[in-house]
Amino acid sequence: MSESGYPGCILLSSIGNFPALNYFMHLPSFLWLWKIAAWSMGLSLLAYLFLAITGLWMLRVRTNPESFGILLPWYRQQVRSLHYIIGITMVSLVLLLLAVGIVGTLGHFGSLGHSPHLVAGLIVVILVLVSAFSATQISTIKPWARPLHLSCNLCLLLGFAWVSLSGWTVVQKYLP
Repeated sequence: MSESGYPGCILLSSIGNFPALNYFMHLPSFLWLWKIAAWSMGLSLLAYLFLAITGLWMLRVRTNPESFGILLPWYRQQVRSLHYIIGITMVSLVLLLLAVGIVGTLGHFGSLGHSPHLVAGLIVVILVLVSAFSATQISTIKPWARPLHLSCNLCLLLGFAWVSLSGWTVVQKYLP
């Protein structure tokens, strides 16, 4: 039995500057949150890999269509649509990770900022959102968009590495 009197529940006595969350006083065990986070992170990394493959494919065919287009047929609209769908999926997964991280940390500790994982996660969220925005702006009349998109994605590789390593440290705090 926990403090709340309910088996497997965690009592939140106060959540600092988040009075709206005080309404939810009895939350179940946070194990389900970590399962969602683990799956979301794994799928985000997989989406990043597929985005890199389709993005490099589009870049290579755009810059040298003769050499690469023969090996893998170039269906411009289909590849671009696939790239967009995977990108939207990754944005959704990263935002889900942000929500799970905030809810889980507030529920377990009562406040945020207990490790560098928060900074790493926020940087990844910002990079993903800037990358997604810049992707929608790529055109011949906006020459700044493609370099911004590619730069964000290269930085995102480092961001994912940082958030993965710091996340592993955070997970260790929750394990018995």
